[in-house]
Amino acid sequence: MSEAAEAKTPEAEAKTSQMQTTSALGADETERLGTEIVAALKTVFDPEIPADIYELGLIYKVDIKDDRTVDVEMTLTTPNCPAAEEMPTMVENAVASVPGVGVVNVNIVWEPTWTPDRMTDEARLVLNMW
Repeated sequence: MSEAAEAKTPEAEAKTSQMQTTSALGADETERLGTEIVAALKTVFDPEIPADIYELGLIYKVDIKDDRTVDVEMTLTTPNCPAAEEMPTMVENAVASVPGVGVVNVNIVWEPTWTPDRMTDEARLVLNMW
């Protein structure tokens, strides 16, 4: 099996919470990038909600490519969200600030629809939604 093929095996797949990637990058580097990307995403807040977008469950997918390009699929709490225009740029800037990350592409998706069920316990505590 070639090194490239080995990198694509399930054993080489690194997962961090809602993050999943299969990459030719080493497992340690993928784990570092994943951890630092999650930390960066936790610095982005919806201006109207006192919880970060990661804990709110607005991040659906983060894909770290072999060339260090990062694709982010996210949603908003509602299609009428007042932050709809600025949120993707905020996410792009946060992820791009992680050392070693290349180009960042942020895509807003509406399926599946966001519901409060996607929130972590930390977000529920902050928002008093028990």
